Amino acid sequence: MSNSATAARRSAIYLLDQILGEGRLLPECLAAGALDRLAPEDRARAQRLTIETLRGLERVDRLLVDHLRQTPALTVHNALRLGTVELCQGEAAHGVVNSMVEIVGRSRKHGRLKGLVNAVLRKIAADGPDAWPKMRVPRLPEWLRDPLIMAWGEEAVKGMEQAHFNGAPLDLTLKSDAEAPDGETLPTGSVRLRDAGQVSTLPGYEAGTWWVQDAAAALPVRALAPKAGEKILDLCAAPGGKTLQLAAAGADVTALDISDARLVRVRENLKRTGLKAKVIAGDALEHQGQYDAILLDAPCSATGTIRRHPDLPFAKDGSEFGELIELQARMLAHAWTLLRPGGRLVYCTCSLLPDEGEVQIEEALGQHPDMQVDRSALGFSGVEESWITEEGGLRLRPDYWPERGGMDGFYIACLNKSA
Repeated sequence: MSNSATAARRSAIYLLDQILGEGRLLPECLAAGALDRLAPEDRARAQRLTIETLRGLERVDRLLVDHLRQTPALTVHNALRLGTVELCQGEAAHGVVNSMVEIVGRSRKHGRLKGLVNAVLRKIAADGPDAWPKMRVPRLPEWLRDPLIMAWGEEAVKGMEQAHFNGAPLDLTLKSDAEAPDGETLPTGSVRLRDAGQVSTLPGYEAGTWWVQDAAAALPVRALAPKAGEKILDLCAAPGGKTLQLAAAGADVTALDISDARLVRVRENLKRTGLKAKVIAGDALEHQGQYDAILLDAPCSATGTIRRHPDLPFAKDGSEFGELIELQARMLAHAWTLLRPGGRLVYCTCSLLPDEGEVQIEEALGQHPDMQVDRSALGFSGVEESWITEEGGLRLRPDYWPERGGMDGFYIACLNKSA
């Protein structure tokens, strides 16, 4: 049994404890250093195991319930969950079971339950791999599933859940003159890689010829259509993919985000790609200035990103959505004051909830007589007519492009200001 594998599993159990027990998001745990002591390959393994367990959690718990008289303590439960996922995915039973028994056995608090872990996982090893593929696709929790069904219908939501369970390939945005690593060029221009491995080892990474960005996340800048020399404000800029797109077009970019810590990544990617932007840590509601164009990627529920962030439905419960919707409206209203007459603003959110997209624009149009939706801004390659919404925005969903691996959920609208 590999000590390295056991260390990765132990760290994955800790991450599951934090997400399922404390309501913390995975990126928050990683930023706090949860995996810093592991070697790079073990960090990657711990993160992968955590994500795969969360994606299949409904199936896992259905398998385990038949072998448990009562639900054990969370840490033990998560060890069983993690072991179940590995066994059902074909990992050798000997290594998985012994590793989980060792992890639980070394716990002062839960060591007496190592016999339970051994017995349950051996039963799972016998029956789980055959049962796993016959089980239904895991569903979203009701607090999120119900409003999504109201918005898009049950069949669409089932398609989203399938996309979430499948996970997300790696999408790249290229500089205009860059040569892409081998992959599929999507209709919208992004390059999609499957089984990409370590990002930093891919061709072109060190040279800065591309950056990681989901295909849907690359489209707001396409809608804004930046021009060389334009003064453009990227509000809520981190993690910076859109900033890089704007800078690559030759615009005079100001990238603003309230989190200086999150802007570290923006600065690093600007340096790696050789692109230029003015990076500022500050509050979007207090920023002043006048700009030719503005990109507002507003803080949102992030419900469109569950393909890549399966921790979100378990760490959140929807209670903060009302505050987010109010904040989005305030940000849009303030950003409008920063836009020069004749300018354009793209509003976007990585949300599947109409209240954070379609409804925001409908209400904003009623409040600003000098605001018009520019439907023509969405007429670029790869956009299907059915994705254009009644009020003139672009609605993207994870169940789109199922044969290609889906996309993040996004809402995008381009707004023109009267001259």
